[in-house]
Amino acid sequence: MNDTVILHAGPTPSAPALVLRPWRIGDVAALVEVFRDPELRHWTSSAVENEADAIRWVQGQEPGWAAGNRFGFAVLETQPDRSQGQLVGNAVLKEVASGKPSAEVGYWTAAHARGRGVAPRALEALTDWAFDALGADGLERLELLHQVDNSASCRVAHKSRYGLDSVLPAAPPSFPREGHLHVRRRDA
Repeated sequence: MNDTVILHAGPTPSAPALVLRPWRIGDVAALVEVFRDPELRHWTSSAVENEADAIRWVQGQEPGWAAGNRFGFAVLETQPDRSQGQLVGNAVLKEVASGKPSAEVGYWTAAHARGRGVAPRALEALTDWAFDALGADGLERLELLHQVDNSASCRVAHKSRYGLDSVLPAAPPSFPREGHLHVRRRDA
């Protein structure tokens, strides 16, 4: 299934169109470069220090696709010739199960691409695909979680029509601060 899933997000006046596709080994060098960003490292639980880590990370995406319970996408900007260009982010649909009414979305944006609407456009493409592809299997609600002090993720959630549902208590060590739970329903 993962070889056939390619998602698209249209261009904006200030940014090119996006392509979302499953991660590939060819993304390793770009992934290492993107993870040099201290802000990204602060907000993610992944540790990509070198090429070996990046290979493990990319290969770690494959079992979710095979099992149909986690779908990780590399987000790339398209070039004027419509080829896939620079890595600008990641979008993921996780905790998917047949008949389960909810799943979780996540994302990150590379430092060089922040402020250009990458995360909201990628999240919108992922959301549409999730409801289209999995709605018949019972998916009715997508959840987006972030720490309360991550104001950028809160803005992305609102731009992508994920309404604030509740404030979640801290759960150290993985979640040392309170969190926001944003929700988008299939009919929204």
